[in-house]
Amino acid sequence: MSLPAALARSLDLLCCPTCRTDRLHPDRGALRCARGHSFDIARHGYAGLLTGTRAASGDDPAMVRARDRFLSTGAYAPVRAVGAQLAAGAAPERATVVDVGCGTGYYLAGVLDRLPGARGLGLDTSVRALRAAARAHDRAAAVAWDVFRPFPLADGVADVVLDVFAPRNPAEFHRVLRPAGRLVVVRPTGRHLSELRDRWPAAVTVDPAKEQRLRRALAPRFEAVVTEQVEYSAPLTGPDVLDLVAMTPTARHLNPATADAGGSLPDQVTVSVLATAYRRR
Repeated sequence: MSLPAALARSLDLLCCPTCRTDRLHPDRGALRCARGHSFDIARHGYAGLLTGTRAASGDDPAMVRARDRFLSTGAYAPVRAVGAQLAAGAAPERATVVDVGCGTGYYLAGVLDRLPGARGLGLDTSVRALRAAARAHDRAAAVAWDVFRPFPLADGVADVVLDVFAPRNPAEFHRVLRPAGRLVVVRPTGRHLSELRDRWPAAVTVDPAKEQRLRRALAPRFEAVVTEQVEYSAPLTGPDVLDLVAMTPTARHLNPATADAGGSLPDQVTVSVLATAYRRR
């Protein structure tokens, strides 16, 4: 297969996850390093760089389908907009944007729409999500990777690291960002999806200590520049509500046969997030 154009534009960012230093080059439908380590390029357009034991987490097919349906409603469009605004705030015209835990690429595409000269690279463990991310935007490439491990990226290559409702790896964020780069983190507040909490506490509860843990994890390497709060009521249909719950990581532990039983579903939910832009210390 030919190398997807967006992936070709991002090759200079990547390094071999086995050697940790050698760069990757295309060779007969794969990416290879000078020492011969080889990584497949999936027919769906993303590169599979995961090595050794694969990550246990990641969106399964049902979660990805639910996420696609829900995001297509536009209910999270203001969340996407604030992430894009903060990412674009200090980015150069030809920025490189790395989306960590990119999912289907929805938020990365929003940033790239805001920055016409930028290129994007999404990292995620979910094969199903990566299939969508690889086609989310014509300037977005996608790579299979566990974000808790050292990223298969060279030092100081990113102008923006984007983290929206995703796991965080502060040491790697700091390493791959350029000195003037910006980290953008979007996370829920305690009021997020409060209407669903009584019904699905395991799926929508936000740990009250979450914000404190975030500050403690990032403070040694990052300084907050600006924080925006976005809060609004999103009108939803019954199927929208079920998709919203089904796209959460804990949804796999729910019983789908009883998910929509036992009373009426809310016709709107509170969306409440904090979005912060950080600079490197």
